[in-house]
Amino acid sequence: MRCRPVRICPERSSVSPLTDNRVAVLLQQQGRTLADEAGIKLADKPGPLYQLLVLTTLLSARVTAVLAVAAARELFAAGYRTPRAMLSARWPDRVDALRRGHYRRYEHTATLLGDAAQLCQDRWRGDLRRLHGSAEGDVSGLRGLLTDFPGIGPTGADIFLREVQAVWPDIAPFADSKAIDGAKLLHLPSTASDLGALTNPSQVARLMSALVRVARDPAAAEKVLSEHE
Repeated sequence: MRCRPVRICPERSSVSPLTDNRVAVLLQQQGRTLADEAGIKLADKPGPLYQLLVLTTLLSARVTAVLAVAAARELFAAGYRTPRAMLSARWPDRVDALRRGHYRRYEHTATLLGDAAQLCQDRWRGDLRRLHGSAEGDVSGLRGLLTDFPGIGPTGADIFLREVQAVWPDIAPFADSKAIDGAKLLHLPSTASDLGALTNPSQVARLMSALVRVARDPAAAEKVLSEHE
């Protein structure tokens, strides 16, 4: 049995008190993952991983994160938390759940969700841990496998990886371009490994999510900077 490589973050001893404080403020103000907001209790288990895939599909369209999260909550409340349940749902029922979440392009997305669930069942037997294992810790390989799912492109794959690193530590620290943009706004390091050194491993996914939030909202970045001065 081959072991997956584990990425080791640099020691935190080199982090300055000023940076440490800025990161603490950032996590306090913006440290919520999208999975948290969608009510996903993320774990390295088939159900939560599939739910994250659904959320990623919704986030991959040109809609706000608020609408994508709301639609995901409606789908999960309707019981569509596994690929088998998504496939068992009638197409009009998927449409209705998306409409309740005020999601745009609900008819097209209802079809995408069914197609993605079918792929998850056929290729990975409903368990995305198999997808994870097949890539053996290679982020590029994981990205390629994720973009095989209908509706998920490179940006969507990065969203999934940014969130899932909380339970797949062999790919952490993972920072996509949007997280790096947020780091630059806050005058923080601009590489994934250096960002990972700013907090405990269990908080890395929250940190990257927080950085994306400030990248999308410069006022939030200003609030973090002013709070710790």
